[in-house]
Amino acid sequence: MDLDAYERRVRDGRCFICELVARSPGSEHEIVYDDGEHLAFLSRYPTLYGYTLVAPHRHVELLHRDLDRSAYLRLQGVVHRVAQALGDVVPCERVYVLSLGSQQGNSHLHWHVAPLPPGTPYGEQQYHALMAEHGVIPWDHRRAAELGARLRGRLR
Repeated sequence: MDLDAYERRVRDGRCFICELVARSPGSEHEIVYDDGEHLAFLSRYPTLYGYTLVAPHRHVELLHRDLDRSAYLRLQGVVHRVAQALGDVVPCERVYVLSLGSQQGNSHLHWHVAPLPPGTPYGEQQYHALMAEHGVIPWDHRRAAELGARLRGRLR
């Protein structure tokens, strides 16, 4: 993965989540959940099989200022459902859930939901498992579509 190109794209380009919500050409991801308010989709740069992102449709950037309690709890309900579906579909010993991003890039509020495979050595868990610097799984449309179908089935 070309991390420099990725950084340029997320810092200088349009919001990739807003582009996905608008279904803009070139923004395609494997969507596993969409209730009209929230979206869950497979990462295009997964470090773990099944790595999924969850975001509100509306472009919000600051959890503590842009979401009221009710909106936050609805969003967390989707995060929880996605984590449960991943745990049912992908063999894992833990499902990581965290919010990352920055006002300098990837500012649209979103959660990372990533299943850690069983038997992963401790030194390769936690942040190590999430860092693209340690490698990403090549994007495969067929494999993503198969996993997406299984996840959508669990999320119905």
